[in-house]
Amino acid sequence: MRPAFTKDSLFRKGLKIRKEVVGADYVERRLAAANEYTWPFEELATKVAWGMVWGRPGLPRKVRSYLNLAALTAMNMRHELKLHIRSALRNGLTRKEISEALLHCAVYAGVPKALDALRLMQEVFDEVDAASRRGKKGRSAK
Repeated sequence: MRPAFTKDSLFRKGLKIRKEVVGADYVERRLAAANEYTWPFEELATKVAWGMVWGRPGLPRKVRSYLNLAALTAMNMRHELKLHIRSALRNGLTRKEISEALLHCAVYAGVPKALDALRLMQEVFDEVDAASRRGKKGRSAK
């Protein structure tokens, strides 16, 4: 993280929320990889999207996740959609709720986009399950 922004309260607020929603490892990798050209985007995303919008009290995170799933499916933003499917689980959506949200998107955003979103959803679920199995094996070996 750039030290100059540690004093910026909106950046700090956004950084906290961003880490909670998409995962601290992901955020730290993004910030560590930022350079003079990409840092302004990281600052913008952290302050505006995460600090100003996700930090507002008007909607719970679960609802914000539903909105992200719908918008990202409609725009066919695969990388961000996969990230936010994982975030939706972190924000309390069940696997069934995620699949229902994506089915709903088929009607309004198009079947091919929703089908692609469902494929990404299954990839995320498989990754989460694999990580869970690895974690259980590690605990049982101790």
